[in-house]
Order: sequence, then C-alpha cells, then structure tokens
Amino acid sequence: MFENYTYLDNASITRLDERVFEEMKPYFFDIYAIPTSESGYSMGVEAREVLEKSRETIAEKLNAQSSELIFTSGYTESSNIALKGVALALEKKKGNHIIVSKIEDYSVLNTAKALEKQGFKVTYLEVDQYGLVDSDVLNEQITSETILVSIQHANQEIGTLQDIKALGEVCKDNGVLFHTDVTHTFTRTPLDLEKTSVDLATISAHTIHGPAGIGALYISKGTPITKWMDGGFQESNRRAGLENIPGAVGFARASQLVTPEENQKMEKMRNHLIERILSEVPKSILNGHDVKRVPQNANITFEYVEGESITLHLDMRGFAVSTGSACFSRSLDPSHVILGIGGDHERAHGSVRFTLGRFTTPEQIDAACDAVTTVVENLRKISPLGNQ
Repeated sequence: MFENYTYLDNASITRLDERVFEEMKPYFFDIYAIPTSESGYSMGVEAREVLEKSRETIAEKLNAQSSELIFTSGYTESSNIALKGVALALEKKKGNHIIVSKIEDYSVLNTAKALEKQGFKVTYLEVDQYGLVDSDVLNEQITSETILVSIQHANQEIGTLQDIKALGEVCKDNGVLFHTDVTHTFTRTPLDLEKTSVDLATISAHTIHGPAGIGALYISKGTPITKWMDGGFQESNRRAGLENIPGAVGFARASQLVTPEENQKMEKMRNHLIERILSEVPKSILNGHDVKRVPQNANITFEYVEGESITLHLDMRGFAVSTGSACFSRSLDPSHVILGIGGDHERAHGSVRFTLGRFTTPEQIDAACDAVTTVVENLRKISPLGNQ
C-alpha cells in the first residue's frame, strides 16, 4: 500500500532499520530471559551481559559512563523521571522552583504543569523569534528556590539548536541542576556530555531508526534524584520494571549506524528543500533558525492556506508530512512552538514540518517540492485570502 510513499515525518518516528531488527531478533526467540546476576542461570546471565554491553555502547556516544545511563520506555518516561525525580529529591532540601522553556516538547511541558498542580513553582522561559533561549534571561530567572532547569537541545517542531553548553554553565554557576532533552540531536549533532554542564539528558531510539518503546536517561554521577516509579529494583534501583532487552540491543545498534556522512547528506537535502520551496512558493516563511538547526528538519509556514489542507493533499499525492494546525492534532490548540516564537494563529495553522531520515532520497525531496508548489498554488486559488 505504501510502496511508493515518501515519508517525511521522521521527527515523529523513523522506520526501523533492517540491520537493527536482525540484531534484536535473537533476544525475542533465543535469549529471552530476564537479566540475572552472575550467580543466576546462564540465559539470564547472557541477557545481563548484552544489556550492559548495550548500555556501554550508547553511553560512549554521549561520552558518558555506562553507570550514568538507565533504560526507560522512551523519551516521555525519561523526562518524567528527570523532572519528577529531582523535584521529589530537592523539594524539602532546597526549594520548589523549576524553569522550562515555553517551546519544550509535551513530555517536559506537561510534566512541569503536573508538578505545578502539586505546588511547585514553574517559570516558562520566553524564546526569541528563532526559538533560542537567552542565557542572560535564564540567569535572571534563577532564584534561591530554583532546583532544576529543563531546556531541550533541539526543538521537535522547528529544529532550532540551543547552546546547551552556555545554558548549562549558567545553571552550574548558580548551583542548579540542568536537564536537556536530546531526542532530536542524539547522534545527529555533536554532543559531548563530558564537556557540558548537563546533569540529566533524555534520549530515545525512535528518531534514529531504532525500535519504538525504548529510551534512556543520563543521570550524572552524584545527581540527587528520587526513584519515581515504584516496583522492583531494576536499573540500579533507579527505575522499576522489566528491562527491554531486545529494545536495548536495537537502541545500541541504531546508535552505531548513524554516521557523520549520513547527517551531512540529510543536511544537504534539507537545505535543497528549503531553498526550492522558499524560492518557488511565494509568501512562504522558514520557522526556526536558518543555521542553528538539526540537519533533518525544515518547518515552513505557507500564508493563506491551512497546514492541515496541505498535509491531506500531499498525503493523497503520496507524501507524509506533519503540521502545527490545531485541526490536525489531538489538541484543540495550534502549535505552541510557533506561538512561542512570536507567530500568530494563522502562522501556526499554516505551518508544515518536513523531517528527513536515512531512507530519504534526493529524488524524493525534489518530488516533494514539486508537489508542495502545486498543492499550495491550488489551495490558494480557492482560498478567500489566497490572492492577497
């Protein structure tokens, strides 16, 4: 059914790489025991060994210690553990103030709102027109009660890259913990946690052609965090629940398969897409920073047309993209990211996100540009605002 379909929504989820699947298969059918200690039975011991080897592989990509990484069910759980775990650990010891940016992904934003309902004070930092957080503004908002700052490395919608090194230094200088969601930058953009003042970092496999349902949380040594989910004593007693061995193996293999050459190829195609659309489609606007952005993301607003209409018409032509239109999402609100960078409802409703992956080709990008040009032109002809 989707043989000739062009998928350009890789920020939502990526297609599993066949090499990843082959690496995972034995841990579904041959070595399926739960991880045990060295004194346990042999299948469980082997499961433990491959789990720890996978942890080491992923930690190396972050230049972190394997003991600082715990596996989770994905980026949502990782960010929940980070924010709620720190909140529980420091509320009575230091304070109850948390800072997040206004354009965080919902895994952080809604976790912060949940903590706010429990009595925590939350500051939602403004960003500039590109989605960047000003380190001086962050510094001004930190108080003696601040316990945690959470600012993503790259935005999920517009792809803007934050200077997390500078933001982390502000937090370090103020004695505040710093969490960052690197879901959209892990292996895509250089990241060395040893050289940044990051205390907690969220990562996930689903954006790098790994399996869905597996993620991890980096917790730097000595970071105060209270176990948030009750149950067993897995993951060094920091996260309860049965370990996902096939998922961990797939995550590790996926992290190994991403190369600088692949990222450069995607960036070249992404730039070509942006250049063609902005030059060929009048009244189109690039959302986010034109340089400081992840290599796989392009988010463009088309004036006088709904992003939902563009998405549905592109789908009929065999192209999958996403939109910030409220009608297309499960929420009744338009993109909080576009609104957060100063856009109005019309700009949010007309935004379309194109995100590339490993299997995207230059031919697909050109075909997508052709389709976008035609679709937008046709929709504007029937729009009451299209001829302005």
